Amino acid sequence: MVFSPYGEYWREVRKITAIHLLSVKKIQSFRPIREDEISRLVTKISGCNKVVNLSEMAMALGSSLICRIAFGKRYDENGSEIGRFDELLHEAQALLATFFVSDYFPAFGWVDKLTGLINRLETTFKNLDSFYQEIIDEHLGKKRDMKEDGDILDILIQLKEENSCSVDLEWDHVKALLTDIFIAATDTSAASIVWTMTALIKTPKVLEKVQAEIRNLVGKKGKVDEDDMPNLPYLKAVINEAFRLYPPAPLLVPRETIEKCTLEGYEIQPKTVVYVNAWAVARDPDYWEDPHEFLPDRFLNNNIDIKGQDFGIIPFGSGRRICPGMFMGLANVELTLANLLYSFDWELPPGIQIQDIDMDCLPGITMHKKNALFLVPKKYVI
Repeated sequence: MVFSPYGEYWREVRKITAIHLLSVKKIQSFRPIREDEISRLVTKISGCNKVVNLSEMAMALGSSLICRIAFGKRYDENGSEIGRFDELLHEAQALLATFFVSDYFPAFGWVDKLTGLINRLETTFKNLDSFYQEIIDEHLGKKRDMKEDGDILDILIQLKEENSCSVDLEWDHVKALLTDIFIAATDTSAASIVWTMTALIKTPKVLEKVQAEIRNLVGKKGKVDEDDMPNLPYLKAVINEAFRLYPPAPLLVPRETIEKCTLEGYEIQPKTVVYVNAWAVARDPDYWEDPHEFLPDRFLNNNIDIKGQDFGIIPFGSGRRICPGMFMGLANVELTLANLLYSFDWELPPGIQIQDIDMDCLPGITMHKKNALFLVPKKYVI
């Protein structure tokens, strides 16, 4: 779906995603999974009386969430299966961001073969295909219940077996949709959590203010649940500001023009690849005051929208190609951050000052912090 050209197939898989896989109702059905995994994360951090690698923990949370939501499985955190899952994920993401000569100069495709990139690509594809086939066979073998509370693969299997789509849904299509979810959903939320916590630890007054909002609302309940989220406007402002400064996919996903058009005097031909620099748009000084400063208050008492309606901030894209997992991603990020901020007071490791925190990022489609975020959690006493 992500890279398919606009046409009947794309329209159908987009409809499948919007209606069956990632509708608001379906996202709500995953609430128990979100709350359970975040509770496990809080418990794990509570058992640490030392520095924790929040980057690593955020990625582990993303992996666990997507395994349960998409595949209905929870792998042992220290087991070989989760290691295999993470290795596949990292390799697929790395290849997406790798420069292939043949993409730009098809006649020189032999260079990619010579460097071993083609072999690496084919190996990764076979490993992904094998992983998906095992999960599919397991679902078919168990004759799982395909009701509303089924996981994403359950729903796709049901749609395929019932032939209820306007296109013939083959196993390769099912695997392709799983790849979109598998790659896009795991690390984007993790990156957003880490960047938000990084920004907060660098601005103690904002950290104090957002924690006060959460704790005043939740009181002695012991955790933040999804019913609390609509009543946390400052937390949402903090997250919006983090998305503005650190969009998880700074260049969005490349697109292709379908007809000739003119843009500010430039004639754009059909089938031109277009990159939207969402990072630069959200830091445009003509649109934003103090664009490089972390100022969540700019999102209070106004109607600025991060869901594709205001083109000054489009972390999820906009239009018919907007990220279909936007609402699920927001639900994951908001609830995780709310509980981390409610449950712990966060400090920098001994000897580390605010000015020592680097803001460098790794290359790739998703913008991860280059160096892991290490913080010291102090359990909040209710």
